[in-house]
Amino acid sequence: MFGGAYTGLAIHAFSNGSSIGNETVIDLTLAFRQQFTDYICPNILDTSYVISMDGEGNPIFIDASGKVFICYHDSGDIKLLADSFEALIEDNFYEW
Repeated sequence: MFGGAYTGLAIHAFSNGSSIGNETVIDLTLAFRQQFTDYICPNILDTSYVISMDGEGNPIFIDASGKVFICYHDSGDIKLLADSFEALIEDNFYEW
């Protein structure tokens, strides 16, 4: 119910399988807030949570409206990935 999963990308939760890693959504969110405090509007930091990291260390997060974004750690730039978590999964999950 609150476990992580792999749906084309690793989705972290409160308890993750060994293939995803030990970092919880809380761990990732706190690190995101600390790392980007000088780059991103405090409102975004305080109302968003990180669900994943891309392969280059960029956090993927959901904002208060439910939209999914990626934040590039080199520049602090934010890009919309999907209008919802459901859309993100549909875009990244490929049937075997």
